[in-house]
Amino acid sequence: MEYTPIDTILSESEPGTTVQLRGWIYRTRGSSKLRFIVLRDSTGIIQVTAERDGTEGFEGAKKALIESSVIVEGEVAEDGRAPGGKEVRAKRFEVIQFADKYPITKDQSEEWLRDQRHLWIRSRHLTSMMKIRSTVMGAIHEFFRARGYYEFDPPIFTPNAAEGGSTLFEVKYYDDVVYLSQTWQLYAEAAIFALEKVYDVSPTFRAERSKTSRHLTEFWMAEMEAAWLSYIEVSEIAKEEIKHIIKRVLEENRAELELLEADIEELERAVEKEWPTITYTEALKILKEKEGMDVEWGKDLRTIEEDRLMNHFDTPIVVIQYPKEVMAFYKPVDEEAEAPGPVAKCFDMLAPSGYGELVGGSERDSDIDCLTSALEAEGEDPSSYEWYLDLRRYGSVQHSGYGVGVARLVSWICNMDNIKDAIPFPRTLTRYRP
Repeated sequence: MEYTPIDTILSESEPGTTVQLRGWIYRTRGSSKLRFIVLRDSTGIIQVTAERDGTEGFEGAKKALIESSVIVEGEVAEDGRAPGGKEVRAKRFEVIQFADKYPITKDQSEEWLRDQRHLWIRSRHLTSMMKIRSTVMGAIHEFFRARGYYEFDPPIFTPNAAEGGSTLFEVKYYDDVVYLSQTWQLYAEAAIFALEKVYDVSPTFRAERSKTSRHLTEFWMAEMEAAWLSYIEVSEIAKEEIKHIIKRVLEENRAELELLEADIEELERAVEKEWPTITYTEALKILKEKEGMDVEWGKDLRTIEEDRLMNHFDTPIVVIQYPKEVMAFYKPVDEEAEAPGPVAKCFDMLAPSGYGELVGGSERDSDIDCLTSALEAEGEDPSSYEWYLDLRRYGSVQHSGYGVGVARLVSWICNMDNIKDAIPFPRTLTRYRP
C-alpha cells in the first residue's frame, strides 16, 4: 500500500477509505483504552484514534511521546471536532522510533526557541514560513527566466568592499585576507557585458552591529543586473517581480498564510493596485506636512522616517533620487533631477506596515574619474578596484540593477514580528549556532 499525504486524506479521501500514512506525533492524549493522536507530516496534521481492542500496536501508541515517528494504517472517518474535519481510525499503529521527552513546550521565550532551532524548525509556524520561502525562491527564478535573464553565480570570497568597509567579514584565505561577499553587484557588472541580463539568489554577509528585529548578518539576496537600462526602468521591473512573487504565494500558500495570520487582504491589494514612485524630496515633504517631522535634506531616511512615511500608503512604494552624499560610491549623480542638492540615480522600495526596505537599486556610474574620487572619499584604495574600473575602459554602457532581501520580503508577506523567523537558521550579531 502506498503512503497517502495528510493533506490528500483531508481533501480527497472518502469516509470508509483505508489509508496508510506516516509522520510524527504532534500531540497525544487519552486513556489506557483510547488514544487521540494528532499526527503531522510535511503537508499538514490529522487526528488518529487508536483503541486497545481494535488497533494492532496499541501499546506503542499509548507509550509514544511527542515527535515519535510512526506509520499508521486505518480507515478515514468524518469528525467535526478533529483538525480538518476528518480522522483516521487506526487498525495498525507502528512506532518507528520512540522519541525522548520533547524539550519544547508552551510559553518558552523566543530566544530559547532559537537556541533549539534544530527542533523548533518542526513547528507549524516555521514549516509554513519555509513553504512560503520556497515559493518565493521559485517565483524569483520563474520571473527572470521567463524574461530571458541568465542565472549568474558570483564568488563568495571577494577582495573588495561593495557596500562600505565597516560591514565586511574578514576571512583568512591561505596567506592572505579576503572578505565574505556583501553583494554580487561588482561581479554582475562584469557579467552583463557578456550576457546583458543576469540574476542570482545567493548568500550575503554584512557585519552590522545591529540587534534590531530587521537585521541579519547572513541572509539571501535576490539580485539582477542589466545592460542598457536606467534606474527608473529597473525600478519598474522590481515592482513587477515583487508582484509576481506575491501572486504566486497567494496561489500556492493560502493555507500557510492563514496559519501565520498574514494580512491576505493587504497582499491581494498589493497585486491589484499600482505602486507609487516618489522622490526623496517628496518623501520629506510628506513627512513634514503629514507627520510633523522636519528631516534635514541630505540625511538618509532612518527606520522611523520610513515607517512614518508608509503610514500614508497601503502598498509598497518606490523612493528615488536619494542624496548622492549618503549613497555608495558606484551610484552616479542624476544631473536632470530637480532637487536642493546632488541626488543619485537610485531607488529603494519600501513595504507598508512597518517592514521597511524590500529592494535597493541604482544605475551604475560609468565615469572612472567619478568612481575613483568616490572610492577615495570612502577611504578605499582605487588600485584595489582596478579590475572593476576596467569595465569602464572596454565598451562601457548604461546599466542598472537591484537587490531584494529575501528574508525581509518573507517577513512582510508572512506578517512576522522578527526577521529571524523568516530564515531557517538565523545568524545575527549574537547568534551563530545551532
